[in-house]
Amino acid sequence: MLLRIKRLNPSIGLPAPATGGAAGFDLAAAEDVEVPARGIRLVGTGLVIAVPNGCFLGIFARSSTPLKRGLMVANGVGVVDADYCGPDDEIKVQVLNITDQPVVVKKGERIAQGIVLPAPEVRWEEVVEMSTPTRGGFGSTG
Repeated sequence: MLLRIKRLNPSIGLPAPATGGAAGFDLAAAEDVEVPARGIRLVGTGLVIAVPNGCFLGIFARSSTPLKRGLMVANGVGVVDADYCGPDDEIKVQVLNITDQPVVVKKGERIAQGIVLPAPEVRWEEVVEMSTPTRGGFGSTG
């Protein structure tokens, strides 16, 4: 898949998968940011990424970041829509510091990973009844 990308600062590196079989690509901080203890900060990547129509860019935590740094993607998964690609629509990552100490994210530090996923157009068909029997509530399968 070929994506259009714009660097807001020429010193920012382009994202790349860490290995040949990686599903996603790492996103790095464009500047130093201090995330206060138990706090949330937006960390800019310095990148504008145009995702194809019918897809979205999912922003996920890197598997090692919570364990090594105590940082998580604050909203679980960030969603970047295909139409968020104007000249200054920088990809930013909400990071949550789960530690009791401030954490400094340094410029160039990999903080999240991006994965391009399908996002089909949804239309609704309202019905009076559903054809499948009720299974039960949350946790009904044990």
